[in-house]
Amino acid sequence: MSIVELKITLEDVEPPVSRTLQVPLDIRLDRLHLTIQQAMGWYNCHLYSFMAAGASWGVLDPDWDGDDLPANKSTLWDVIEDTGIKTLEYVYDFGDNWEHRIKIGKISDPLPGELYPKLTGVTGKCPPEDVGGIPGHEAFLEAIADPKHPEHEEMKEWYGRDFDPHEPETKELKAEVLRLAKKWKPRKPKSLH
Repeated sequence: MSIVELKITLEDVEPPVSRTLQVPLDIRLDRLHLTIQQAMGWYNCHLYSFMAAGASWGVLDPDWDGDDLPANKSTLWDVIEDTGIKTLEYVYDFGDNWEHRIKIGKISDPLPGELYPKLTGVTGKCPPEDVGGIPGHEAFLEAIADPKHPEHEEMKEWYGRDFDPHEPETKELKAEVLRLAKKWKPRKPKSLH
């Protein structure tokens, strides 16, 4: 198994939000989606799509007339090998339209005893789920930062806790990605004795 480093940047968001992940090169795209969800702090309650070289991969939805290839049948390595890409686009929540750029980095051997996927770098706090895309996020940040703003109390109540865009919950995000790594850890075959 080879490991690839991915730098994931949430596009057009200020302050910047990015994550650095190490994932198996042969990770299925549906599992890469779940890994990104945990690393970013999203809740995985909307559709998504990966895009590269004119193709897209996602969840086949009978109510959505899309041309996506099934994410659960393609691996990151398949996409890299078939397209030769160095970056991949990932869109989460087609309503809020959160666009992520995934830069494919160094490929290496796994470190002995390490579990993958692994979150190695965190910058910025992810916008709240269902905030209304980039314009809604900007309005939310403005309201939450100013106690005199007419929507300050409403936004605080809606979000339910303090929000500092510069302070991601790094420890919790790393723990969630580790939880996936443990869940997906290859099982040793049972002995016949």
